[in-house]
Amino acid sequence: MQRSPEATRFVLVAGTTETARRDGLSAAGADPDLLSTTPAADAELLTYGRPVRTDTVPVSPSGCPTPALVTRAVRELVGFDLTVVDGGLAEPTGAPTVSVGAGVGRDIGEQDPVPTAYGAFEAARQFGRRLPTNELWLAETVPGGTTTALGVLRALGEDAMVSSSLPENPVERKRAAVSEGLEASSLAPGEAAGEPKRAVRRMGDPVLATLSGLATGALETDTPVTLAGGTQQLAVAALVRHTGYEGRLGLATTSYVADDPTADLRASAAGLGLDLTVTDPGFDASDHVGMARFVAGEAKEGVGMGGALALSDRAGVPMAEVRERFAGVYDDLLESDATDAEKSPASGGSG
Repeated sequence: MQRSPEATRFVLVAGTTETARRDGLSAAGADPDLLSTTPAADAELLTYGRPVRTDTVPVSPSGCPTPALVTRAVRELVGFDLTVVDGGLAEPTGAPTVSVGAGVGRDIGEQDPVPTAYGAFEAARQFGRRLPTNELWLAETVPGGTTTALGVLRALGEDAMVSSSLPENPVERKRAAVSEGLEASSLAPGEAAGEPKRAVRRMGDPVLATLSGLATGALETDTPVTLAGGTQQLAVAALVRHTGYEGRLGLATTSYVADDPTADLRASAAGLGLDLTVTDPGFDASDHVGMARFVAGEAKEGVGMGGALALSDRAGVPMAEVRERFAGVYDDLLESDATDAEKSPASGGSG
């Protein structure tokens, strides 16, 4: 295994929100009853390279795998350190986790969907301050998370739009869910500006509370932070900015999110003063089913895929080598038992 010359720590925050159970919001579950297992499985895949306590590899019926397999492939090539933080898991995972007291997120339409937000933020902040690393890369896995990210952005008064794990972004469904949430929480758009913990408690999910706490704590000790992911990480960046932090903050994502015309990530990243890195894995150069589904617009990002690709590129690993390793990870886990229905519940990552 090749080691990165820098001391790099990759933190995956895994959690759940009941918002994901709303019809048509996320590709993270063909069967809504399996939504809660996707983050637990993603943590295991990134840690061990295969499911351990969970029974399934999250893969959509069309063959689109969880982005965790891409991130795992890069980890095998580059060898970054990994920490998994429980950001409100509904199902236990076999991966070692750090607890910050985050509970499972409720539906965005409830008045108080993240009652543990304040405590989780502060516990994560203290953990972020003490993590021994020269640089911190923060990733997420939370089905339905783009909708809650949009809710947080609107509560803060930010006009950024979010992408989707579906080929067609269900923008109107997301906006309707956010409007319902604002009404239930008695919030007007922008009313939580400058109050990030209030915004995430009333309109977000526990993963956002945890990520923003980790980022804030690390930045307080001058540790460079890169948000590894897509438009959900825009909400994390906005939460950090609304704490009053005005310094450098990175965002590393995939070309699939950056090229999504419904989100305009580049403009939003610029508006939040982020150092943006966009990496194209070149999946269109292959006819492998796992890569083809990303090219078709599924998943796009999640489980730190964009950040992992950026780390690979920085380490000088050719994308052809990343593609080869990803295909090997995918085939080892899935094609050996393609008829097993338990191995095709849903794609993971972004919501």
